[in-house]
This record gives sequence, structure tokens and C-alpha cells, in this order.
Amino acid sequence: MKSVSARGCAGGAGIGALFAAVFVDVAYASDGDGPSWPLAATLLLGGVAVLWPAARHPRRLTPQLRTTVPAVASLVCTVDSVARSGVLFGPGELAILLCLLFVAVRHCPRNWVVACAALDGAAVLALPVRPFLAEQDTMLGFMLIGLLLVGLTIAFAAYLRSQDYRRTVAVSETRRAERLAIAADLHDFVAHHVTGILVQTQVARMMADTGAEELDPVLAGIERAATEALASMRRTVGVLRDTDDAADRRPVGDLAGIAGLIDGFASPIQKATLHRGTAVPDDLPHEVQAAAFRVVQEALTNVRRHAGDATQVTVGLRYERARLQVSVSDDGRGGSQLPAAAHGGGFGLVGLKERVTALGGELHAGPRAEYGWEVRAVFPG
Repeated sequence: MKSVSARGCAGGAGIGALFAAVFVDVAYASDGDGPSWPLAATLLLGGVAVLWPAARHPRRLTPQLRTTVPAVASLVCTVDSVARSGVLFGPGELAILLCLLFVAVRHCPRNWVVACAALDGAAVLALPVRPFLAEQDTMLGFMLIGLLLVGLTIAFAAYLRSQDYRRTVAVSETRRAERLAIAADLHDFVAHHVTGILVQTQVARMMADTGAEELDPVLAGIERAATEALASMRRTVGVLRDTDDAADRRPVGDLAGIAGLIDGFASPIQKATLHRGTAVPDDLPHEVQAAAFRVVQEALTNVRRHAGDATQVTVGLRYERARLQVSVSDDGRGGSQLPAAAHGGGFGLVGLKERVTALGGELHAGPRAEYGWEVRAVFPG
């Protein structure tokens, strides 16, 4: 059995109260010479505009149409009432007009808000004219009450509209930031693997005249790197098409994945070694592990791009004084045989520094004392 929520109960109570108020209006109108057809039309149009579920509105029934037509009908009813001398106004019509005023301020487009709200407000303020046209003091008193109700309704609707706008902006900024982060991840993964394909292709060309046994591991590395690049792009495109599962399918890494990076980096020319301290815990925060993975990935990619003559790359992981230290060093002298277009624009380290500093860490990248290059990052654990 489906349970009834408090919001559903409140909505049902509101609808019931509105029907009761409309019934009072109809009873007032029946006390005269006969039914007031303009009032009946106003109540019917206003009731439909207020109670018609928003999810089932046809496209032509815009908020400005919903709020202006009943207001115009109410003003016509007021003019007819003055001509007939004495048709009373009741709580039902007042409640409907205030609800429509709320809809106008909160949901109408910007260029329609003022016009629709003014029309609904005018219809509310014109209600006391019907029975109290000859009693100026009483009419002005009821108009002041109507003005107060109009002001409160506008203020409440404007506050909710501002909250809706802030929520929309926050969601938009969050999605934009997430997509930028996904784009950065795509760059990190694909650049790493594609650079590996370039390097290993060059090695394969140099080894083309050697035996098939030596060439086969290089070709296998090319195949593996290409497969990983395609998988990374497929995951990222899947995230961009369906943001609901972005957190689950976004390509990430951790400390355990660093060993796989190093295995994929190694080639017959370049050797890579991982030195992981025994004190490095496995339960570090996920964002720290992912950032450490990115540091190693970007550093290895830069070795391939800018230090093609490096023969030994050393990756170190240490944990001291509740801080994780990640270092990647090579013995290259800056030689690279990659095409100029594959060298990159230097944005990888910039994005990497932003990622590290966002976690309260520090990043250093520069030449070593003798020769080679080192990238070192420190994260709070």
C-alpha cells in the first residue's frame, strides 16, 4: 500500500479549501437576481489554470496565458458587477487570483513577469469595487488588505524564483566543472597511451630488421596502449552522454594502478622501476590516490615526450609524517625524436599543479642535480 506524504496531504487540503472557497463564491452570487455568468466563467477559468497539473499542460498553455486570461475575466466580471450594482466577491476568486499572481512571478518569462503580475494584482485590487463602490472608506480598507496580500504573494514568489535561479546556476556550474574534469581525465589517459604508441612504433621501426621474437613484445605494447586509449575515450563519451553515472564510469586511478602504468611504460630501451615504501597505507583517501596516479601518469608521459634518450625511470612512493610523497625521476638529457606536434603545449603540469594544490599538497618539477628530470609531489594523508 502506497504511503501518503505530508506534501500530498497538504496539497489535498489546499485543493479542498479552494473548492470550499469557490462554493462560497457561488453561494454569494446566487443570492442576487440570478447567476453571474462572468463570475462563473472567472471561477471556471481560474480553477482550471490553478488546478491543472503542470506535467500535463499542453505547450500552448504557457504561464503567461494561464495567468492573464482569468485575470481579464475577473476584471470583466468587476465591470459587469458595477453595472448590475451589488454582486459580491468571495474568498474563492481572491484565492485563485493570488495563486495565479504567484505563478506569474515565479514561472513567467522575464519579459512577461511585470505585465502578468500587474494584471493579476489589478484584478485583486479591483474586487472591493464590486460591492463597496458607494462606500469609499470601506472600499479603500479592503483595497489596503488586498495590497498587503498582493505584496506578500509577490515577495514569497520572488524569493522562490531567486532560489530556483541559484539552484539552476549551481547545477550548471557543477556540470561544467565535472565536464572540464572529465576532459582533463581524457587528456591524461589518451595522451599517455597515444604517446606510448608513438614511442613504441618508432622502436618497432628500428627493430624491423631484427628477429620476430624481439619485435613481438613491442607490437604487443602498441596493441595494449591503443586498446587502453580507446577504452578511455569510450568511458568518457559514455559519461558525457549520461551524466547520472558519471561518478561510476569516470576514468580514475589509485596507488595500485601505478604498477600497471609502469609495466605499460617499460620498453626494450627504457626501463622503469617502482620503489614503494612499506609504510605506504592502502586506505588513503580516494582523491589523494587518484591525484598520485595522475602525477605518475603525467610524469611518464613527459618522459616519453621530452626525454626519449632516458634509459632508466624511477618511481618512488613514501609515507612519512602523515604525508604521501610521490616522485618520478629519469636519467634523460632532453633528447626526443617525437614529432613537434606530439610534444604538447605545457598544460599538463599546469593542470597537475592545480589538482595537487587543491588537495593541500605541493608539486615540484625541475632538473636534477647532474642530469635528468624529476617530478615530486607531496600530499597530506
